[in-house]
Order: sequence, then structure tokens, then C-alpha cells
Amino acid sequence: NAKLHLTLGLEAVVSTQSTGVINGVEVTVGSEEEGPRWPYAGAAGAVKAMGGKHVATDVNQAHVDTENKVVTTAAFMCETSLHEIHDGVGLMVQEVLKLA
Repeated sequence: NAKLHLTLGLEAVVSTQSTGVINGVEVTVGSEEEGPRWPYAGAAGAVKAMGGKHVATDVNQAHVDTENKVVTTAAFMCETSLHEIHDGVGLMVQEVLKLA
């Protein structure tokens, strides 16, 4: 597992993959409870299984792991309006720029 010296912004299922590379990283893929709005919530279990910490957020939010300089948002893990996904991705970008 690596310790990064750069800032990453990751969305959707890519957040899950980062847990295999960054030791103890905190990420979000949205909800941990599967349902019509969150059909891919099972990815939160994959985050935990690979050694990461999952933080539940809504689709229009982002999670900032300041220790690892990783910002994540659920994006297309949620079945919702495009404008809500846009809000979450926009917030992720803003937070990445703050950490950079």
C-alpha cells in the first residue's frame, strides 16, 4: 500500500478500487443500504473488505480524507437526477483544489 504525495478526486466505483492501493483510505460510494435509489450500495462492503473505511453520504455531497488527500463522491452509484450528481462532483472538485 502506498502513501500518496498528491491529491486525488475519485467518483463512483473508482473510489472502491482505491482501497486496494491506499492503506486505510476513507471513501464514499454513497449509501450502505441497497434500494431503488442506491442499487450499487453493496460496493460499500467491498470498501470495507479491502481495508478501507466507508463513509455514507448523499449523492450531492463529497467526503474528504485529509490524511490521505483523497476526496470522493458517490456520483453514478445513485439513481437520481443528473443535477444532483453534478452537485456532488462539483463539490469534490472544489475540495480537491483546497487540498492541492
